[in-house]
Amino acid sequence: MDTSPIATPSLESAVIISPNVPLVSIAPLRLGVLASGNGSNLEAIAQSILHHQLPAQIQVLVYNNPNAFAAARADRLSIPKVLLNHRDFATREALDTAIVATLHQHQVEWVIMAGWMRIVTPVLINAFPNQILNIHPSLLPSFPGIRAVEQALAAGVKIAGCTVHRVITAVDSGSIIIQAAVPVLPNDVPETLSQRIQVQEHIIFPRAIALVAAEATKHSPSSQAHC
Repeated sequence: MDTSPIATPSLESAVIISPNVPLVSIAPLRLGVLASGNGSNLEAIAQSILHHQLPAQIQVLVYNNPNAFAAARADRLSIPKVLLNHRDFATREALDTAIVATLHQHQVEWVIMAGWMRIVTPVLINAFPNQILNIHPSLLPSFPGIRAVEQALAAGVKIAGCTVHRVITAVDSGSIIIQAAVPVLPNDVPETLSQRIQVQEHIIFPRAIALVAAEATKHSPSSQAHC
């Protein structure tokens, strides 16, 4: 009888993605990305496109922080960029009106909030109904809003993660597209847990974009006409 120990994955590698589906074949998408900071998810989506894993083109990056590193990433990736500093607008609605105009100018179909640190209004949501996606560093509906990783650690949960969801007027409350679960390690602090969650963000965001676009294509009148 074999008494050798059974190999088990380490806690650090025990990641679950649901639904765990491959990127699917769809017609090329025209994306507009909103970012406020580092832009690592912008980079992940762009790399998925460059490696022919996601049939899409990023039409424009809209960023609201003049110091956002996302802008430098856009320059390196030859992505058009537009700065709309929220401090230049009297209201959230005024900012969103300018965002909508910019996205329409660049013929955007899907809006991707990749670290967009502003609450959006019905002005933007109604302009792109059901076609705005956001990524959040928790397993929603747990820990919505700001400092989600800190919230998870304070609550003592054993599993954290990230969620891609549709955007509605209620913050972090839209329908869930895909999630990745990440174990919380005994010595985790916000920085270490955030780093491991972000690795999974870069995996699931391109998949989520492909999933919702394929679903929309399947239910479009033109696709049904060929059934």
